[in-house]
Amino acid sequence: MSEDRDWELFKQKLKTKTEIDLDLYKEPQMKRRINNLITRAGYKECSEYFDHVCGNKDDFAAFIEYLTINVSEFFRTPEKFGKLETDVIPDLLKRSSKLNIWSAGCSIGAEPYSLAIIMKEMTPGTRHRILASDLDIEILAKAKRGVYTADEIKSMAPERRRKYFDVVDGDHYAVKQEIKSMIEFKRHNLLQDKFETGFDLILCRNVVIYFTDEAKEQLYRHFFEALKPGGILFVGATESILNFRKMGYTSFQPFFYQRPLES
Repeated sequence: MSEDRDWELFKQKLKTKTEIDLDLYKEPQMKRRINNLITRAGYKECSEYFDHVCGNKDDFAAFIEYLTINVSEFFRTPEKFGKLETDVIPDLLKRSSKLNIWSAGCSIGAEPYSLAIIMKEMTPGTRHRILASDLDIEILAKAKRGVYTADEIKSMAPERRRKYFDVVDGDHYAVKQEIKSMIEFKRHNLLQDKFETGFDLILCRNVVIYFTDEAKEQLYRHFFEALKPGGILFVGATESILNFRKMGYTSFQPFFYQRPLES
């Protein structure tokens, strides 16, 4: 089978089984990533490798995790999370005492749990809504469990670790129920599924690295419509939106984009 035919067949099989459409991702980068994986596994064709992993639940879960690049950590980029606490969330609370927040592409749950901790500390006794979504069902299951290794929570301040986690099995840390109960987890495909609306704050960080420019623009336009007037989109440290004004946003701060109040 030719390389082009193999790639097209692989994309077709993947989309049918998982709803992941690789046509919306940058082809050279994704091809290189997948070819590295199948070569290490001893296969020559993508479609053949896909058939193999489909026959084993654990192999398939590992493949999807690799494909969707589930990398996350608590309070990722601490200086930016600091801006959430000092500038962004106080601004949002001026207009609404209960916030509707979405962690889009939440991976293993580090981001939404970090948000829950912040909201509990900033507004004790107030019940905000925190929606956490991801495409990967297995990763969502890990996020819901809320159990992490010491390495996965290494960036968390020791006092927060002691306050919001219980030590389990000697060397793992489980998020306490008071924090877990603040999160609503949901499977969602950012490139295909319908978006909810009425969000005060949306976080989509380190998710779009392999999306095409067209897919990114479509996504950011959808986020704009999902935000309330005055709502804010928080993106990753390498994901500045260069044409944010064209989409209707204003710049609240670097990496924070606001839907204008009058829109």
